[in-house]
Amino acid sequence: MGERVDVGKAGIVGEVIRITPENVVLQVYEDTAGLCVGESVLASGAPLSVELGPGLVGTIYDGIQRPLEQLFHECGNFTICGSSIPALDRSHSWPFEPVAEEGAELQAGAVIGQVQETPAILHHILLPPDVDGRLTWLAQAGSYKVDEVIGRIRLSSGDERELFLHQYWPVRRKRPVAARLTPGVPLITGQRVIDTFFPIAKGGTAAIPGGFGTGKTVTQHNLAKWCDADIIVYIGCGERGNEMAGVLMEFPHLQDPKSGRPLIERTILIANTSNMPVAAREASIYTGITIAEYFRDQGMDVALMADSTSRWAEALREISGRLEEMPAEEGFPAYLPTRVAEFYERAGRVKALGGSEGSVSAIGAVSPPGGDFSEPVTLHTQRFVKAYWALDKALANARFFPAIHPLESYSEYDEDLADWWTEFDPEWLENRHEAMHILMEAERLKRIVRIMGEDGLSQEHRKVLLAEYLIREGFLQQSAFQAKDRYASPQKQTGLLKAIMRTIRAIRGDAAPVSEMAAKYRLDALVRLKEEVASEDAQQLAEWEPEK
Repeated sequence: MGERVDVGKAGIVGEVIRITPENVVLQVYEDTAGLCVGESVLASGAPLSVELGPGLVGTIYDGIQRPLEQLFHECGNFTICGSSIPALDRSHSWPFEPVAEEGAELQAGAVIGQVQETPAILHHILLPPDVDGRLTWLAQAGSYKVDEVIGRIRLSSGDERELFLHQYWPVRRKRPVAARLTPGVPLITGQRVIDTFFPIAKGGTAAIPGGFGTGKTVTQHNLAKWCDADIIVYIGCGERGNEMAGVLMEFPHLQDPKSGRPLIERTILIANTSNMPVAAREASIYTGITIAEYFRDQGMDVALMADSTSRWAEALREISGRLEEMPAEEGFPAYLPTRVAEFYERAGRVKALGGSEGSVSAIGAVSPPGGDFSEPVTLHTQRFVKAYWALDKALANARFFPAIHPLESYSEYDEDLADWWTEFDPEWLENRHEAMHILMEAERLKRIVRIMGEDGLSQEHRKVLLAEYLIREGFLQQSAFQAKDRYASPQKQTGLLKAIMRTIRAIRGDAAPVSEMAAKYRLDALVRLKEEVASEDAQQLAEWEPEK
């Protein structure tokens, strides 16, 4: 089960997914047009695996890790069945620097050397997770290709094994770790509604459910651009090709805020768009998470974006139907919850076998048909993630972005991250809770207004609606087109929330009519603060005074 095979004269890549006394069932990852009865099947003796080593960063692959740029030069605009190109460039030489010492006893996952892959990424060369022993020889510093021998290790069995810059790992098997750690540091995304109200920890899991046009892909693009992860793995799973084309066109020209270099230099793209084979769509998720685990084992923080897991689940449903398996709810296979859980459980903050600490944060978009959040993929995803950013169609139609509904979303990381934020700003927890309470109270009052109109509200209730307006327009709404507003540092977020909540408290304690508040407390200027104060000038927010 799970063995990689080559089918027919073209050598179409496939995988064993069922074995019966009479037959072996294969799942192939390319178009089967032209296959005939009696074609040969060549077994590889190994499971479907990905190649891991220098050269991954900045490359775009398909669902089974074929480099699309090289395929384009070889095949043209459309791939040819059976096209096979190594995932890592065999002609490129990398500047290798040894770290381990000859004769040393090394544990699995130990660092033996390093390669400066990009100006932003120092790539650690690791022992494979299933190899340990005494290092008998290690190459000197110099330039080496990925398939050149750079070392030899004597195993406990007495056999000697050659070491390379690259290694292989099965995509459906999670890489082992020394220990799993409790997430306690936030993944700063620069999006205020996420970081302040519904935060995600490094090593956490999150889902972005939303109907068509609510901004799932745009939200994930923003997270990929601005989050403080070391590596971004972006999986375009079954989405439109123009969305991946947009990433390819935009990321090389975006500046990484951490290094000042092009953002593509810390990004890996997996493109399995809607016009590519369905089976490879199912494999693309595992290809991406395995690459993410590899960089995690080097002590890096990795953010994985899967857009969208609904298309992956549809591939599972199609394959299950062809296998004539008994369907469960809405035709999805009965093992859908298990597969969803297995994917998200591969995220986490860990202590790697080599001793370093790293994390994989998994953020998956969910595309429920018709925006129905009660459909199976959304419900099962909600069971296994701890941050849930529900996108609202009404907010998106009103051009309010990010269109994350503040009352339908939640995060279970707020308590884990409270210490980090409280050390950063002692008033963070109090301001956050008070703001959330105002949003909930305002929602109740809005239902009354829809029935009775605003004339039936007291002055105190009108102040609550005014406070909700300030939080919504002055804090939650964020423009990607405003240079000073598209990213908000923790300093800017806490300072802005402080200024808004200080003004709200002053308004609620003022006996003057609500109609006088806008001029008295400069509310228009307060709402514009987010666009006028840059993150590096966040100290100006502390000087804001509610009254003139």
